[in-house]
Amino acid sequence: MQLYDDERLDYLLAEEKMRIIQSPQVFAFSLDAVLLADFTYVPIKRGKILDLCTGNGVVPLLLSRRSQAQITGVEIQERLYDMAVRNVKMNGLEEQLKMIHGDLKDMPAYFGNNKFDLVTCNPPYFKTPKKEEQNANEHLTIARHEIYCTLEDVVQSCSRLVRPGGKVAMVHRPGRLMDLLTLFRKYRIEPKRMRLVYPKAGKEANILLLEGIRDGKPDLKILPPLFAYDRNGNYTEELEGILYGRAT
Repeated sequence: MQLYDDERLDYLLAEEKMRIIQSPQVFAFSLDAVLLADFTYVPIKRGKILDLCTGNGVVPLLLSRRSQAQITGVEIQERLYDMAVRNVKMNGLEEQLKMIHGDLKDMPAYFGNNKFDLVTCNPPYFKTPKKEEQNANEHLTIARHEIYCTLEDVVQSCSRLVRPGGKVAMVHRPGRLMDLLTLFRKYRIEPKRMRLVYPKAGKEANILLLEGIRDGKPDLKILPPLFAYDRNGNYTEELEGILYGRAT
């Protein structure tokens, strides 16, 4: 598989049969994506999954270990889309995974009545900063800041793409919790499961995982907290299990 510029080939966590193309200057997956793929419900045998803001395709790749459903990823940046396409081909998953180069705001019209059982998204976390405050690296700025889509754009698109009774799962920052809950309900996604992730005991949460059901009934469950590191700076047993102990 051809690599460009500063791209590298990594193993996908504990899955020695899966590899992933990454680049520190363009896109390399983070803990957020791994936690989202572990947290969300997935249809096991049949169904359709859509991953918005897919980057290099890491969430679809991870979900393919848990589900036999058809999985589609959408990425607006052409360079990241190209990485995702090569990752799918390199891992021999062309029959299950498909990548689309496009804007998530255009996807409801693109798919029409073709609704999904699950929509996942690891969206840009930060509101658009002033030009002088943006990262000099355009790829990282687009991935991290609401340059091409706002949080409302993301939630509205998820709502229009998921079937009634289907699920939407998202990872974000805890500081946007009220925005997320408000927008979920505005667009008829009822929040059902929430989990906060903490760097370690005694620290503030820095990752939020939220799942909702389209046209669901009110009943939000707050799951136990997840701590990433113990007091010695090592992965906690639970996080280590998520990262390395659940390969299928």
